[in-house]
Amino acid sequence: MERRRRWVIAIYITVVLAVLGIVVFIGALVAQYFIVPSEYAGTSPFVLLALGGLCLAALMFVFWFTLIGVLLARQTRAQGSGYGDAYRLIEAFRFKEAIPLLERSIHEGKETSEVLMLLTSAYAYTGQLAKAQQTADRAVQLFPSEPAAYITLANGYRMQAAYDGAAQTLLQAAQLDPDQPVIWAELGFTQRFAGDPGAAIQSFERAAQHAMPAPYGVRVYYHLSNAYQAAGDSKKAVRAAAKMMSARDGLGTWKAGLGALEGTAYGQELRREIGAIEQAIADADAGNLG
Repeated sequence: MERRRRWVIAIYITVVLAVLGIVVFIGALVAQYFIVPSEYAGTSPFVLLALGGLCLAALMFVFWFTLIGVLLARQTRAQGSGYGDAYRLIEAFRFKEAIPLLERSIHEGKETSEVLMLLTSAYAYTGQLAKAQQTADRAVQLFPSEPAAYITLANGYRMQAAYDGAAQTLLQAAQLDPDQPVIWAELGFTQRFAGDPGAAIQSFERAAQHAMPAPYGVRVYYHLSNAYQAAGDSKKAVRAAAKMMSARDGLGTWKAGLGALEGTAYGQELRREIGAIEQAIADADAGNLG
């Protein structure tokens, strides 16, 4: 976590420096045009300042491209030669094509939690549930202190509609990384499917303590809004509904993946939930929040 925070701070600083360089460049050019007389024969300090700002911005861009190249090279060494292509294939829901690439990474000795997580998902989405379970178990066996390993195992359980097992596994992941809102959100979704709405609301409230990606925010705040409305707390319900609406674009991510879940119990549950959220958004657009 500390290493990740340092990287975020470093990237933020480079962005600020790049923007500063561009602002200095433009400002110096404007000053050169309006302040320095046209008959001035020497090199204006504003020109030097503009060149300095331009060099600073260019240096930051070079740093970003170098960093991306280094990270890609490190990823290839750490995850195996097929990991990057497999990740893109899975994002496009081309799971069958991703499987041999991920298996190749494992054969190269790159049996990381990330590779095993993607391979578990690919097996599960192609109906190879036994292989998915074996791969997920392997991830926990090799990486018992990494939350991603338990998320991998939970995904395998969930694809088999074993929601109680998935919820218990996600709870272990949340205990390992209690400040990760996505884990709490996933735990809440799974607890709902397992028939424990009270525990799900508690998990959603833990997730809501942190900023979430829109796909998770839209679902979390939908359920919180309903829960607060049922409890008679209209202020909290309206606030949660407003946050749901601000994250509404995230619903498209879940809808895009429904085709890959066709024919599974989990897919049917998710489809019903998405339909209910879409109806709630339509009602809110129509001003029918009650």
